[in-house]
Amino acid sequence: MKKIRNKDIARNKKAFFEYTLSDKFEAGIELKGPEVKSMREGKISLSDSFVRVEKGQAYLFGMHVSPYKQSGSFAPDPTRVRKLLLHRTEIDKLNNLTAQKGYTLIPTRLYFKRGFAKIEVAVAKGKKLFDKREKLRRQTVDREISRSLKLHKK
Repeated sequence: MKKIRNKDIARNKKAFFEYTLSDKFEAGIELKGPEVKSMREGKISLSDSFVRVEKGQAYLFGMHVSPYKQSGSFAPDPTRVRKLLLHRTEIDKLNNLTAQKGYTLIPTRLYFKRGFAKIEVAVAKGKKLFDKREKLRRQTVDREISRSLKLHKK
């Protein structure tokens, strides 16, 4: 049996640096035809996007989908608000998690699964500046250690 791989269309690299991520959820996105074509071409940006639960529904704000060239005048607004398709229990859980102070919902990656566009949403808490600096410092030290080990092996 073949294992189905989900190829990422877009990743929100900024989210991994700016936030500490905890729970992750997979959601469908309500899209229009030209948007799907643009996504297949990879013309999408998740930076500065976020999810908010309003009136019992989850919505994605700030995701930029470049207009598809062949759509002509029927192209929807590139940064329009898009509805996320989640089960009621998942929406309630997301709402309860974000009710806590300092937590927000951030999209981390967008991919196609069996022909449907899916987005991974993570519950995130903002990092402080010193946390970011410490992470960069650790990455630099680890990189230097691995370089020195490679030099000693030769």
